[in-house]
Amino acid sequence: MADWSSLAERVEVINISEHISDHDQLVEKVRDCQILVVMRERTPLSAELINRLPSLRLIITSGMRNASIDLTAAQERGITVCGTQSRSEPPTELTWALILGLARHITTEHAALRSNGPWQSTLGVSLHGKTLGLLGLGKIGEAVARVGQAFGMQVVAWSQNLTQERTNAVGVSLAASKEDLLSRSDVVSIHLVLSERTCGLVGAKELGLMKPSAFLVNTSRAAIIDQAALIHALEQGLIAGAGLDVFEQEPLPGDDPMRSLPNLLATPHLGYVADANYQYYFSQAVEDIHAFLAGEPIRELSVS
Repeated sequence: MADWSSLAERVEVINISEHISDHDQLVEKVRDCQILVVMRERTPLSAELINRLPSLRLIITSGMRNASIDLTAAQERGITVCGTQSRSEPPTELTWALILGLARHITTEHAALRSNGPWQSTLGVSLHGKTLGLLGLGKIGEAVARVGQAFGMQVVAWSQNLTQERTNAVGVSLAASKEDLLSRSDVVSIHLVLSERTCGLVGAKELGLMKPSAFLVNTSRAAIIDQAALIHALEQGLIAGAGLDVFEQEPLPGDDPMRSLPNLLATPHLGYVADANYQYYFSQAVEDIHAFLAGEPIRELSVS
């Protein structure tokens, strides 16, 4: 995905492909590294961890936002933090993979076919004429809306700062409130940035407003939904199902109840994992390193 050999004269590149959750083991692996390139939020860089890496001078993250890096701690240590561009098409496409997978029971039917089980054991849900509710109408939300319109769905959107001008530009309806959107929608898809305002935005009360036949999809950030409330809603059949690509702890623990819920379609944070994004991530990581070595860092992330 990138020409790492262009760094060969000045940088020794080491690839660590396995997830290391134990801080002591991770420190042992990267203690002497001056540069770390991290993939999204897969490896959180807390102040405690950063301060155990005395040689560290540059952190590069895929994407231009990474809540799992303590930027304040990095700044205090004089460590430069840079990012890369990221494409919005891959998470848009995965959102629709989850919606269609839920609506047509793809995993259930696939498993039955592979195991010589029942032929046509489920009844799919047609999306045409149904209502798609979008919490968030940014770049990804807009793209998801346009696909929904192509399927013949009625699309409504809401967020705390969403305006009529914005929804008119996309050709969707502005919901009167979050509660209005949740109660009207057959499919609810979340496309918001995680912040103090959006953390826990969808909890037990909000899930209780949804139709029992509705699906909830989240390819943004796990903490936007109260996870315990979602598990309860799925266990009790308060909603028909959910499609999740994000979890509060990743990788998801082996004993997590989400691994066994029959009405949950889950993927291991694949929204950004596509060739187009990885070409951006790694080629621009190489660019970031060259710029840093030249004393002119680019795409810097700063404390907001």
